[in-house]
Amino acid sequence: MLTRAVRDRVGEYRRRMRERGLRPLQVWVPDVRTPEFAAQAHAQSVLVAQADEGEQGFVEA
Repeated sequence: MLTRAVRDRVGEYRRRMRERGLRPLQVWVPDVRTPEFAAQAHAQSVLVAQADEGEQGFVEA
């Protein structure tokens, strides 16, 4: 059965990764495709662009 074969391959892959000292980890990140993310990124970029030279030097360092 195909499902069993996939399960076996995934299990084998995970076993090998654990042998290498790694562990599985699920990470939730912002969805950069949303309009809300684009608006927030733009708002933050405007604030950075308006920063005075001293603050900008710190950001770029």
